[in-house]
Amino acid sequence: MADPIMAERPEVQAARRVVVKVGSSSLTTADGGIDPTRVTALVDALAAVRRRGAEVVLVSSGAIAAGLSPLGMPRRPRDLASQQAAAAVGQGLLVHRYTEELARHDLIAGQVLLTLDDVTRRSHYRNASRTNATLRELGVLPIDNENDTVATTEIRFGDNDRLAALTAHLVHADLLVLLSDVDGLYDGNPARGAATLIGEVAGEEDLVGVRIGRTGPAGIGTGGMQTKVEAARIATGAGIPVVLTSAAQAGAALAAEPVGTLFRPTGRRRPTRLLWLAHATEPLGSLRLDAGAVRAVVERRASLLAAGLTGVEGAFQAGDPVDLVDPDGAAVARGLVNFDAGELPALFGRSTHELVAALGAAYEREVVHRDDLVLLRR
Repeated sequence: MADPIMAERPEVQAARRVVVKVGSSSLTTADGGIDPTRVTALVDALAAVRRRGAEVVLVSSGAIAAGLSPLGMPRRPRDLASQQAAAAVGQGLLVHRYTEELARHDLIAGQVLLTLDDVTRRSHYRNASRTNATLRELGVLPIDNENDTVATTEIRFGDNDRLAALTAHLVHADLLVLLSDVDGLYDGNPARGAATLIGEVAGEEDLVGVRIGRTGPAGIGTGGMQTKVEAARIATGAGIPVVLTSAAQAGAALAAEPVGTLFRPTGRRRPTRLLWLAHATEPLGSLRLDAGAVRAVVERRASLLAAGLTGVEGAFQAGDPVDLVDPDGAAVARGLVNFDAGELPALFGRSTHELVAALGAAYEREVVHRDDLVLLRR
């Protein structure tokens, strides 16, 4: 495991476009109201990044939390309708506070509300990307958030950590900074006894033996350390370094001081649709592969052909995401299928040549093309 004491971080200093995510518990008081002091400190840190010539996109939680106190709710409600109502009240309060604080630095805030559809449907994704880009070109500081007022259980990100990682890819960021109420990743829960801060994570081997659980005050936010580590995996797997630290250390982290935990990139930036498939889609069905097809897809990175199919589950249509599962039922990949579910049983085990001869040239296509397929971490 890497030494937690590190020198200044050149990848942070060199970043020209930074995505900063802040959680609800880092912005609000224990009873749910916005904490003006915390918002002021965060905005001062973001303004310092802008002054050195870098662009900033803020992914901010806190809409639901900010709406609790005005509505007399003692804690975050469990039912979706009440959460949506709290968000409807709190979103305006939160953005108004950001607008006032940014104005002290002659900066303009621009709100961008997203649902999961906005990063999984290509046309929506292009719109979200174009909006963020135009705001930055105009000198506006975009504030992205999940649209909690309309998001349903089926179309929620689940937490803004994942949203932040996907946003970092969407805006082609050079750095993602995740701000929490904990000052970094520890090898255990620091609230329950002795634990050591992990200063750097270069790969999965540095996480071996690390007990990653939920942290932070109950009833305010929805995330935890587990969601932050998963967000770091998404970003670093796409070539984006990540700093995880507390909101109180935001200024130091953005100034490249060695605070918190630095997650180094583990992969390269890849096509957007592959990131969608791996991290922002829910499969609408599954395709069962024989052993030979599993080897072809996993080891040779080949397309999936009908000859390797042995089963199908779900009610999906061509273009939908589906999981590819091995003979034991374990998902090995996810891809965009080229056939409706009802068409596939007639194709099981048949070669492409046979299908073309029997059914015509329309069947001279892969069940899942390799360019629309990602392997899943096993």
